[in-house]
Amino acid sequence: MSGLALLHSVVPASWAILLAVTLFAIGACGVLLRRNAIIVFASIEMMMNAANVLFVAMADSWDHAAGRIFVFFVIVVAAAEAAVGLGIVLALYRLHGTVDIDRASLMRG
Repeated sequence: MSGLALLHSVVPASWAILLAVTLFAIGACGVLLRRNAIIVFASIEMMMNAANVLFVAMADSWDHAAGRIFVFFVIVVAAAEAAVGLGIVLALYRLHGTVDIDRASLMRG
């Protein structure tokens, strides 16, 4: 029995879907409720990882490779988002000495 077949027999797809929904909900709450830019970026990363879990679970459940291929694209987008986002956070911190999102509106003028 291959590793994926063994994993599929041990962990049902419904558990992976429940994990993905839970991770996405926690990430969405972090984005909506927190004002710290680093926490917001970490929450967005958590939401992207939830999408990755769902892609892998469905690809394994349907025995289709497209979901596993999409995971690589999501990882590349997440890496680019982290690089650009952390650059913006660093600029915000250098200008204002804080990473509070509410202070970001002061960067305009």
